[in-house]
Amino acid sequence: MDYLLKTEPSTYSFADLEREKTTIWDGVSNPVALKHLRGMKTGERLIIYHTGDERSAVGTATVVSVDASDARNPQVKIKSGKRIAKPVSLADVKSSKVFADSPLVRQGRLSVVPLNEAQYKFLSGE
Repeated sequence: MDYLLKTEPSTYSFADLEREKTTIWDGVSNPVALKHLRGMKTGERLIIYHTGDERSAVGTATVVSVDASDARNPQVKIKSGKRIAKPVSLADVKSSKVFADSPLVRQGRLSVVPLNEAQYKFLSGE
């Protein structure tokens, strides 16, 4: 499984992740999003999505490790991947049939969203 992680760029941007190389993904409180974080596996691919005024997928990352011993605050360490050459806007996502049943479209406030292979490729440009 792959995932999309939403972040407000003024709080923590993909550029911050690129500079730091790795980080612990935290600040998640939604029970469904926490369930997705706890379910992550080392090596899974991630899309970093900027919320706010940008509303676009901007970069990739990878899960380095997961410590889900504290169910309310799982520690998911991620490492920076590549910047997406042409960021994919929310409008592009909504107009794609690949996302017709995706929580990214159906549950707009969900901060950790599972992606299938086709969705990951659409967003990453791979």
